[in-house]
Amino acid sequence: MKKVIFISLLAFFALSLNTAFAQNDSIYVMRNGSVIWKYKFSDIDSIIYYNPDNINIPDTPIDTGTLITGTFTDPRDGYEYSWVQIGSQIWMAENLRYLPSVVNILRSSDTIPYCYVHGYYVVYSEPTVEEAKTKANYITYGALYNWTAAMNGAESSDANPSGVQGICPDGWHLPSDAEWKQLEMYLGMTEEQANGENYWRESNSEGGKLKETSYTYWFGPNIGATNETGFTALPGGTTPDGTGPTLRYRGFWWSATCNTTQHYSGRYFVKVRELHYNERGIFRSDCPKSAAYSIRCVKD
Repeated sequence: MKKVIFISLLAFFALSLNTAFAQNDSIYVMRNGSVIWKYKFSDIDSIIYYNPDNINIPDTPIDTGTLITGTFTDPRDGYEYSWVQIGSQIWMAENLRYLPSVVNILRSSDTIPYCYVHGYYVVYSEPTVEEAKTKANYITYGALYNWTAAMNGAESSDANPSGVQGICPDGWHLPSDAEWKQLEMYLGMTEEQANGENYWRESNSEGGKLKETSYTYWFGPNIGATNETGFTALPGGTTPDGTGPTLRYRGFWWSATCNTTQHYSGRYFVKVRELHYNERGIFRSDCPKSAAYSIRCVKD
């Protein structure tokens, strides 16, 4: 069935498509330099530009039969990231790898910003960014950050959106706990499940919908993995591996939300998400700021 696309602009007119366009050509809808919609001309018979007084964008994208994806380049290091739209949110489809500095994996701090590459350390000296970027774990899984590095001087936020750029590129931000819950409920969790913590929350394999599917980057059985969202979660682990091996077994991702209602021996912990090779759900918990975890940024 041919599609009719409605796009908000300052004018109203109709454009009929004709055979002047090749059947394999595509139309791209852009926002801030990024592709947010893509259609083949062969699937469209008209385009209507319309400017209503009020527009309500639902938390469900138009079903095109394919994922809504694109790329952007971080000007700080020239790396090109993939992104994917899930509901009304646009997420990075890979772990952040910006590496302004790097320290040995055995160093930790709640207050000093530290960046790491899993498994990388240098005896009797400090590692270098140049060497760290050559490591297979960095190339595959990106960098790891303590919360201080992730926040880059910003205050905790549970707003949606968080308003915390942190270490993310311009135009992107570190997701709050509320933004993670929005993603989880879009994937099928109830609000009660999304608010739960310290157990593997799932009603419809929400974690599996986020996990990359191969056994190359995840250990088997990688239960429930479909990656139907295009999120392509990879298990970058944590460092050091104090509770057993984590690389390829477990992935952890920061939020911008510190739990200020309770503390452990005077230390306030942060809301994080975890995916596991042997689970189909998503684990929500409080973890110390000194932990070394991955980052997924969300488009502003």
